[in-house]
Amino acid sequence: MNVDKPLVNKVAASGLITIKLEEFLPKEPIVEMDLKDYLFHGLILKEKDFRTALKEMDWTQFDGQILTVYCSTDAIIPMWAYMLVATYATPHAHTVFQGTKDEFLRHALYQRLDKIDYKQYEDERLVIKGCGDEPVPASAYLEITRRLQPIAKSIMYGEPCSTVPIYKKKRK
Repeated sequence: MNVDKPLVNKVAASGLITIKLEEFLPKEPIVEMDLKDYLFHGLILKEKDFRTALKEMDWTQFDGQILTVYCSTDAIIPMWAYMLVATYATPHAHTVFQGTKDEFLRHALYQRLDKIDYKQYEDERLVIKGCGDEPVPASAYLEITRRLQPIAKSIMYGEPCSTVPIYKKKRK
């Protein structure tokens, strides 16, 4: 072993650009409100009872959080019910969203992916990082690949030291 040679970080020298989808996730806590808890016999939303329950709820518990509102049963929820929840939650919650937490994450990620200047990745070798601390919906990996494929030189998945090839631009 030659000790006179400096160590070379081959990953850093490779010119790979790593995109971490985890960084596009919302930072605020996400809480869910299931309207099934407000149904009479698990089937019917009674307006008077629902209004009373919302009026008596401590809405400050949602301060600065993302509130997703959905119903996990097959009950028909009138549109005004979501509107009523919004009137109470909006002064407190960071965001109020009709749907589940997973649906909100997809929505938020797509909004943030819309804001990327993709020209910066033209003819670049990209790694879409996997295995982060926060779970990223599979749809985000599909969407980022769809958006990058027309411009990137190559797209890989994983870590720069261990990647799975996904796409490589064909030479003309």
